[in-house]
Amino acid sequence: MDEFWLHPRLGTATRDGRAPRHYLVALQHAVHTIDADPRWQQWWHRSGIPECQLGIVTEGRDHLRPSADIRRVDGQLRANFTCALPPACSDTELMRRAVTEVRTMFEVIREAMALPDLPPDPVPALPPSGRDDLPVIEKALPSVPRELEEQGYLTLTQVQNFFG
Repeated sequence: MDEFWLHPRLGTATRDGRAPRHYLVALQHAVHTIDADPRWQQWWHRSGIPECQLGIVTEGRDHLRPSADIRRVDGQLRANFTCALPPACSDTELMRRAVTEVRTMFEVIREAMALPDLPPDPVPALPPSGRDDLPVIEKALPSVPRELEEQGYLTLTQVQNFFG
């Protein structure tokens, strides 16, 4: 099973217009590590769906309400999630957080599709440094009511439409 079944799409919703490249690289690396792991390939094969397009939208550190949109479109699963930016930490800790974040997304997918338990996490190496070519969709957060301004989260509809 050498085929790629998992296709990440990365995005960021910010108020300051700066993409958190370091964390996005770690998330992409976590997704590619899972995609290449034979145990995860075998687990996904049981879904009966050839491919999963995993959209991940990072938001601010004060992200309070994660959103998820999971649907089957044109023979593939499209799953879009939001996640918070982690605090400043070492590269090893950043990678651990990225793997945990992606695993949590797949736990939601697993429950939604009534799939068996997830396989163990693969042990990823540190992500490559200097990845300025990482394709990221950047969108400014829409204006929100003043009382919600500090929360920095996208609504389900915004998540559904983030990647077009």
